[in-house]
Amino acid sequence: MADAVVCEEVGRVYRTPAGDVAAVRTVSLRIAEGSMVALVGRSGSGKTTLLGLIGGLDRPDAGRIEACGFEVSALDRGDLARYRRGTVGFVFQAAGLVPLMTATENVALALELAGEPPDRAASAAREALRQVGLEERAKHRTYELSGGEQQRVAIARALVKRPPLLIADEPTGQLDSETAAGIVALLRSAATAGTTVLVATHDEALATTADRILHMDDGAVSEAAVERSP
Repeated sequence: MADAVVCEEVGRVYRTPAGDVAAVRTVSLRIAEGSMVALVGRSGSGKTTLLGLIGGLDRPDAGRIEACGFEVSALDRGDLARYRRGTVGFVFQAAGLVPLMTATENVALALELAGEPPDRAASAAREALRQVGLEERAKHRTYELSGGEQQRVAIARALVKRPPLLIADEPTGQLDSETAAGIVALLRSAATAGTTVLVATHDEALATTADRILHMDDGAVSEAAVERSP
């Protein structure tokens, strides 16, 4: 199986008035296509920074990152934007929806920004919402949706582009256990359908659903990865 993500000696240092902070320390890892990998570790261990580097939201100070055929660490600003738009789906702890837009409009926006005509984007958005069980809530605005519903809209928005890579940062962190279980099932389904899913989490139920668990501590990823059955 081919690798979807390759990190070679990746490092990221933040410079602060109090001194340098090494958020990611010489991380090397490989993630197979179509797998679901959970990145676990305490708050401040570097999980979010590493996800941001792989997703092209930040740049490493050292090392090399390749994802889905792109040498992410070498892309210029314009190519990085195109990589994020066309290759990566993002899901964060906060859904990040546009408050006055409907669920359909929020999901369609991801396609429209990628150049899809509005009518086709809306049609695809409705289908994506159906797949996450929100067909009947498609015309509701963000503020009319529960936290769990908003997070499902965010997942639909991330997946509607059919991205080869899905990056999720604490997607169940603010949800009750029942709603979180639904989110976990959606992420697992995405991986089963062929999307590579990389998720940072404190949620044990989510982590144990992954194919692999990687441990991160003080900016370093442990060499020991726990393999899980698909």
